[in-house]
Amino acid sequence: MPTSIQHIASIVAPDASIIRTAHIEHLLTDSRKLVFPETSLFFALNTLSQNGHSYIKELSQKGVYNFVVNKQFDKSGYNNINFLVVDHVIDALQLIAKDHRAQFNYPVIGITGSNGKTIVKEWLAQLLSQQYHVVRSPRSYNSQIGVPLSVWEMSNQYNLGIFEAGISKKGE
Repeated sequence: MPTSIQHIASIVAPDASIIRTAHIEHLLTDSRKLVFPETSLFFALNTLSQNGHSYIKELSQKGVYNFVVNKQFDKSGYNNINFLVVDHVIDALQLIAKDHRAQFNYPVIGITGSNGKTIVKEWLAQLLSQQYHVVRSPRSYNSQIGVPLSVWEMSNQYNLGIFEAGISKKGE
């Protein structure tokens, strides 16, 4: 279900200046998983081992024109690129998923806990697939990044969602 870059900007970066029209179908957090450049929105996440901003040049050369970046990123030298500038890239990813989830009225089951989330999710999906069209977390996408990516998969073709969510640190 494509979402306009203008709508996404209104959620996370209301002051963004959109250079080109785009309809986003894919949320991308790993440059190695690029398949559909023109319909992808790349989130330049900073992790303990990587800085997602260092992949922007390479991705733009491969045809990605939509990026969510933090305020410290220097956008000069990039033409015809949509940059949504935010305080925290991961928060923007989560806000976009929250907005996407609000578009659907079907029930969602959330599975949390210390152990067994993935197997319980898979069992439930298998059991309930006789009665429902189930969208679920792929593999064990249960992190602060994985949950929004899973929720983004929701669409009108489903009538039940099953997602797992892990907690990795206090206060998460």
